[in-house]
Amino acid sequence: MATVAPFDPAPVPAPRRRLNVRALVRFVPVGVMLAVALIELVLANRKYGLFTGGFGQSRAVDSAGELATFGLGYLAAMGLLGLAGWALACRLARGRPGWVAAYIFALTNGVLFCGLLAAQYQLHSYFSDAVGFTLIKQLGGGSLVDAIKYGLSEIGVAALAGVGVVLVAWLAWKLLARMLPGDMPAARGPGRKAAMAAVAALVACAFVIPRGGSDAAFGLNRTLAWQGMTRLLSLATDFDRDRYGMFAIQYDAAPFDGSRHPLALDIPGNGIDEDGYGGDLALVPLPEPLPAQVFTGARPHVVMVVLESVRHDVLGKRIDGRAVAPNLEALAARGSVIAPAYSHVGFTTESLKSIFSGQLAPRSGDPSLFRDFKASGYRIGVYSGQPEDFGDISATVGMRDAADVHVDAMTLQDKRAFSFAAKGSLLVAERHLLDAFDRTMGAQDWDTPHFLYFNFQSAHFPYHHDGVELRFTQDPLDRGQMSAERAEEVQRTYWNAVAEADAWLGEVIARLKARGVWDDTILLVSGDHGEDLFEDGFLGHGHLINPRQNGTMLVASRPGILPPGPVAMADYRAILVAAMRGEAPPRPVAPPFMHIGPLDMPTAIGLAGAGDMLTSLRLDTGEACMVEQGRCQPYAALTGPDRKRVDAVVARWGSERWRMRQR
Repeated sequence: MATVAPFDPAPVPAPRRRLNVRALVRFVPVGVMLAVALIELVLANRKYGLFTGGFGQSRAVDSAGELATFGLGYLAAMGLLGLAGWALACRLARGRPGWVAAYIFALTNGVLFCGLLAAQYQLHSYFSDAVGFTLIKQLGGGSLVDAIKYGLSEIGVAALAGVGVVLVAWLAWKLLARMLPGDMPAARGPGRKAAMAAVAALVACAFVIPRGGSDAAFGLNRTLAWQGMTRLLSLATDFDRDRYGMFAIQYDAAPFDGSRHPLALDIPGNGIDEDGYGGDLALVPLPEPLPAQVFTGARPHVVMVVLESVRHDVLGKRIDGRAVAPNLEALAARGSVIAPAYSHVGFTTESLKSIFSGQLAPRSGDPSLFRDFKASGYRIGVYSGQPEDFGDISATVGMRDAADVHVDAMTLQDKRAFSFAAKGSLLVAERHLLDAFDRTMGAQDWDTPHFLYFNFQSAHFPYHHDGVELRFTQDPLDRGQMSAERAEEVQRTYWNAVAEADAWLGEVIARLKARGVWDDTILLVSGDHGEDLFEDGFLGHGHLINPRQNGTMLVASRPGILPPGPVAMADYRAILVAAMRGEAPPRPVAPPFMHIGPLDMPTAIGLAGAGDMLTSLRLDTGEACMVEQGRCQPYAALTGPDRKRVDAVVARWGSERWRMRQR
């Protein structure tokens, strides 16, 4: 009988374990929000010293009470952001497997949030958190298109990074679709009660915390979710349509009165404090604009040299034991000097308008040095390494119309140092300007008085171009290499560029002497503004009020023609007019006033005093600073002399605005 083998059934595979959708729903939103919160807080502390103090942050969240307040506000904002993101993800993934909602949430609340963080911190690596739409436009001389062109290289890098993120997201989608089951139940969005509770918590925190004027409020204002949501709440509560609502640090204390809000025009003498600063406006004395001038009699030649981005501490600056600007120092030693002399706005276009017009905010067609010298029979030459039509400089002060010779970066585009597309980024080296001078006015007889304007651009960001002699660095940084971690190398690159401009200043002086007109010439040398070189964690100018960004120098070839400081650029024309007439230098009627952004809606305002005294007030946050002391506190907390100092800044700003509105 045949033996029958026992039945041996094939092994049955173990059932495939399904991913628990509920676990996914619980883990992904919470995990993503915890991760992005950790990234944001670490970055904020590194950049601003949010919890420890440091560069760019005078108000640290470091006490137990402040930490608790900050934690409540941050949790409320991030919690609502997470719930909103999850509701959106579930809606977009409706009818799809549950993992799809988790994937969408990871993209929107994770990747996109981190992308916005990266963009913000890259922007703030060059500028302070005072950066805004109007400030960005000023980079382009008032043109948003030019401002965008100025940052094309950074925009290109960001675009490439965006393409990379999209590619990775697509690959991740394909991989997840293959790995995860397609019959998972759809994810459920947050319940109505949870959503209402989150909204109520944020509204309560956003209303109460800013009104306390605490460090926690300033710290929260540096976080994305809090910023975005308080702005939305302010927009929703702008009942009187004055662009301010009841939330955020810059809140509207009179939500139903359109004449009272932050940055409102304060009407003098009406008993009402419309802008919330300084009480009812009491007007302060302002300098009257000089009328048109005509010079007669013995008329000296006049040469104005503007050194781009050169700050006041260039005088006496030593690197490796050598003077950075020996020609400028020799000129100051023989003549006269004011340092610092203040730029009102810290930007080229507005600074040049003030220098030539003698006004804080001139209008096109107002009297100017170019119009004065033209009416006085001078031959006028312009030799500028930048485009003088940029930001309407030329049109405002009559430069092109008055000039007998007009050479600038547009004329010499084929000589530009960089290939940047923006008009404001065109830069022509000084040697080309002196060559143009030698071919034109330098080759002509000077039997009539001359007015020459040179604009030297070597120290313009990024501080180095081909042909610049390496005096203080053998390895100048490229634009993309500049960061706070390499601050010392950035500074050497900058000072090397300043030394280049100074060397060409020496060439101008040598040419005047060779022509035999030096003794009959008034030479004035000034920067157009200063430059921060990561001393406060920031690079550039026009975004903080301090002596490095606003402070430059005014040097004259003759002794005794400059008044005691401080002076601002709007004082230059009156100083030169007095020197032309052989009169004593006029003392400025009012101290130097500074502002970030348009005069009518600035982000910050400031006022210089005797010595190194400098007072500033950030109107977007209410933070007042005694800059020379490195000390800041909320405006509402000021008392005694500090309150008096800051109220003087407010009164000057209000008086300037009032006069501007009456013109």
